[in-house]
Formats: sequence, C-alpha cells, structure tokens
Amino acid sequence: MRIAMWSGPRNLSTAMMYSFGNRADFSVMDEPFYAAYLTATGEDHPMRAEILAAHEADPEKVSALCQQPGSPHIYMKHMPHHMLDGFPMDWAKDCVNIHLIRHPARVIASYAAKREAPSFADIGFGQQTALYDQIGGLVIDSADIRANPEAMLRKLCKAIDLPFDPAMLSWPAGTRSEDGIWASHWYGAVHQSTGFAGAEGPLPTLEGDEKQLLEEALPHYEALYNQRVT
Repeated sequence: MRIAMWSGPRNLSTAMMYSFGNRADFSVMDEPFYAAYLTATGEDHPMRAEILAAHEADPEKVSALCQQPGSPHIYMKHMPHHMLDGFPMDWAKDCVNIHLIRHPARVIASYAAKREAPSFADIGFGQQTALYDQIGGLVIDSADIRANPEAMLRKLCKAIDLPFDPAMLSWPAGTRSEDGIWASHWYGAVHQSTGFAGAEGPLPTLEGDEKQLLEEALPHYEALYNQRVT
C-alpha cells in the first residue's frame, strides 16, 4: 500500500507521519516535492538554501521516488500547494489518497507564528479542494483525530482496508531520520510529543489581513469537512 496524505501546513500532518512511521510495516516520506516547489517558484521560505542543498529538486526524479515500494507499505506526507502545474501526478493514481484538514482559523494562527503574513497560496486550502476534485480520496479532520485518536485511526484504517496497529497511538520523543531538513524550524512541538495532543480549545480570533484570509479559506474547508470520515 502507498498512502499519499495531503494537507496544508500546521495541520497535524507531522504527527500523522510519526503515527504511521511508528508501525513496523511502514516507511515514510516527508514532503518530497518541497525542494522542487521552492526551485520552481523562487519562494523565500525559512531554510530555503538548506532545503535545496539537502533534497531532490527535479519533480520527475521526485515522482520516481514516490513510486518506490515501501516496507511493505509507504506513507507519504504531501502538501497540495507543492504540486505546481506541470509537476507529474501519475504516481498518485495508484495511491490511497487521503486529505487531512484543519479549521483555517487554527492553521492561520499557527502558520503566522512561524512565518509572517501568510498568503492564501501558503496555507493550501484552494489547492487542496482542487486536488480533491481531481483525484478524489478520503477526508479526515485533525480535530476528530485529536478528540479520540484511537477511534478515528481505527475508522481510517478500516476505510482503507489496513489492519489497525496500536503502535500508531504513540512514538518516541525527538527527531526522525526521515524528517525533512526543515524540521528544526517547523517541528519543535511534535518533537517534544509522544502521541497526539488532546482536543483543542476555542477557535483563535483573527483580525485584519488574517481575518480576511480566514474568510477566503473557510468555504474550501467546509466543502471538504462535509465529506469527512466520521
């Protein structure tokens, strides 16, 4: 089985990668198209130079990596906004495609704490709904996972015909060899974790440009939310 887990940033995606990576029957890949995306767009992201030096930037070569066998399964953490026009997508047709979503108010507040003034393109909601329309797949909400990790992971595993493994519920604290080089900037909280955090509190209140960004993203989130596994 090859799982492509699609999500925007700040979306429980690293914890989900650690969850599947803690299974003995899975290997994982961390945002394999990130360097290709940065090369093609020229975007000035944190640690840009280090990412380009450490990771494959040719989208065709990355596509080939995404088609490699796992051990026996492979879990790939992907971001929809990394898949630019002209980037190969044929590799995804034989994957189990899953779309991980999170309320945009939480995404925006978390992203802005790490990188100032995010744009609509940065947070990936438009690209994710477009990708869902293109390739389909399952939808899961990070809030449902945090509220009851075992119940939701059991439902997800059943939906994709994968036996549930209790090893998915916890992992050792610290870094992983599979982490992208960018982990030192983005993954601080999850490196301190040993499992999924509990349910989140009230939605953050956003103002100004961030509130406008929320209004733009919310219809995309709601469209996918209505399709989620429950």
